[in-house]
Amino acid sequence: MKRRRFFQHFGSILALLGASEAGWFTWESGYLPALAESSPRKLALLVGINQYSHGGTLGGCLTDVELQRELLIHRFGFIGSDILTLTDGAASRESLESAFVEHLSKQAQPGDVVFFHFSGYGSYVKSDTAADSLLKALIPADGIEIKAGQQEANYLLEETLFLMLRSLSTDKITAILDTSYNSLSQYLPAELITRSYQTPATAIFTNTELELRKQLPEKATQEALILQATAAPGQQAREIQLSGMNAGLFTYALTQYLWEITPATTIQFCLSQINSSIQQIGGNQESSWLSTKKNQQRALLTENLLPKTDIGAEAIITAVEDEGKTVQLSLAGIPPQVLESYGVNSRLRLVQPGDGELILRSRTGLTAKAQVTNSQTMPKIGNLAQETVRIIPRNINLTVALDSKLARIERVDATSAFANIERVSSVVIGEQTADYVFAKQPTSQDKELINNSASRYSLFSLSGERLPNTLGEAGEAVKVAVQRLAPKLQTFLGAKLWRLTENAASSQLQVKATLEVINGISPRGIMQRQTWRSRTWENGNKKLNNPDSTAIPEISIGSRVQYRVQNFGDRPLYVTLVGLNSARMAIALYPWQTEKTPENPQNPSQIQDVVIPPGQTITIPQTPSGFEWVIQSPTFWCETQLIFSTAPFTQTTTALSNYPHGEQQRIFPLLNPLEVAQAILQDLHNASTATVDTNNIPGDSYLWDVNHWASLGFMFQVVS
Repeated sequence: MKRRRFFQHFGSILALLGASEAGWFTWESGYLPALAESSPRKLALLVGINQYSHGGTLGGCLTDVELQRELLIHRFGFIGSDILTLTDGAASRESLESAFVEHLSKQAQPGDVVFFHFSGYGSYVKSDTAADSLLKALIPADGIEIKAGQQEANYLLEETLFLMLRSLSTDKITAILDTSYNSLSQYLPAELITRSYQTPATAIFTNTELELRKQLPEKATQEALILQATAAPGQQAREIQLSGMNAGLFTYALTQYLWEITPATTIQFCLSQINSSIQQIGGNQESSWLSTKKNQQRALLTENLLPKTDIGAEAIITAVEDEGKTVQLSLAGIPPQVLESYGVNSRLRLVQPGDGELILRSRTGLTAKAQVTNSQTMPKIGNLAQETVRIIPRNINLTVALDSKLARIERVDATSAFANIERVSSVVIGEQTADYVFAKQPTSQDKELINNSASRYSLFSLSGERLPNTLGEAGEAVKVAVQRLAPKLQTFLGAKLWRLTENAASSQLQVKATLEVINGISPRGIMQRQTWRSRTWENGNKKLNNPDSTAIPEISIGSRVQYRVQNFGDRPLYVTLVGLNSARMAIALYPWQTEKTPENPQNPSQIQDVVIPPGQTITIPQTPSGFEWVIQSPTFWCETQLIFSTAPFTQTTTALSNYPHGEQQRIFPLLNPLEVAQAILQDLHNASTATVDTNNIPGDSYLWDVNHWASLGFMFQVVS
């Protein structure tokens, strides 16, 4: 389409709509409700750009497009022919404008659903009206052009996109922007890809954008929901390398959550869950949504506004082979911290008349092949599948990436040193999935080191955050640094293992846990997690105790906290707690109990299982006043995992009994985290194998049945 026709078309649309201002965004027209509500038509425009004409290269934008397309078709009922994708060179500025008009503006009618997704570079550009003002912009594939020796920025301003969206004829509009704008916020190894581009200072903003802006009035009437990968100006949208694929961290976490979600939740609760997942797998970004509507913070994702089916799933059938005996699956609903270790022989249940079981036979990234058994009907593309048995290999290691900025001799010495640590390996950064980064550059935000010319070795998260208590001294040898970090690496490996138990969506146990800050008489709940698939035990219209913010909750140093845990099932449940505090030290619940009798008044205390009777509620830890769990410094992230089982944690209590010794329930530092983590995984295995046929399960794997375990993860930030 010629640009003149594009401008004329937009002008006519906006003239018909008028310029009266409506509130920007409302959750009633939001992501889940808008996509799921029955409508005459559902239209989508998906844009993903890995290859740029100016030489910039990303790795996961095309994966994002595929993840969204799959979700829209199989979860939200979009028709494939109504989804238009623009990728790489096809996503030029002119093509993007033309596609928007032809596919969305001309076709969308009142009541239709419109979905727009962008994955690619973003950048700040200087405003043409205020020299000190910066505007957010999306960069098309031909975003940087060289004309007559001059660089031109052929960008699409974010505010222009918003006006384009709000000019459509429907108010059921959703946009996902997996991009960011600030490329200078902190240290980050170059191989860890972020979606921020620094526009050259000499670049000139093209007349294309300026002409389009003149055609668009400052006000438009329709409402839209915008979900963004970052919440703060300094944050960067990162890509994740996971199980042989690259994807946008935000897009992957978002689509994974939406595959599994079933309860009525607020948009804040949804994004809070997603942000916790992002942080747990190494991201330092918080997604956000835009709204100028008042009183929308508590809006619910009610059942009548859920996707075309209210059934969540971990997998979807994408191909049927061998006359229905074999299927190809997308495992898009598997939690990101679990996917890398999701093992062959894991089992899922088909959600369809006649049901049937799927047994995984192979997996590459998100794609798996499975054998179909006990199915009374032919499986079909689009059939959902829910996890029933999880298989996890026992020989899981921790992987540390070596920063490419290290000298060659440093990398050689580090590789040799890491090889001497049990169950820890090192890789070249960017070539394989890693858990942490070994480097010696301080972050730009580290005031302690800004003026210190001597770099020191440390461990960093995949988002470039230096981890507490991992920084060495100036002049430290590489091998000495690695040896110093060995105990910390064992702690991180233990945490990696217990994170694999996360199954809030697939568990059939009926539990709910609330993190509370104890202030005065009445504790204040700040975060809640519960099993989703078994929520028939609760009133579906009842509001959850959701956070009022999409941000990960903050708890001040010195606060007293506890968990309130409810068992809504008909059988007793056993529970244990492990985690990492803000100092990145392992912690655990030590349930010491003393049973003194007249015959034996000096009876020593012993570790005993914590049991929640059916229909009962307990607090963890159960301590008298003055002995509560108190949040300690430093300021950083804290995470805990509440793990439930239908059988006692026999091996776990034995591992905990070694140290320390106490008289009552307390949360203490965990001195043997790897041993305790392995004991927890084995106890869950023992609870499950009593009812599951293990003949075809290798002895070097754990087997967990969703009917016998639940695991709820909590993440919060410790602040001063």
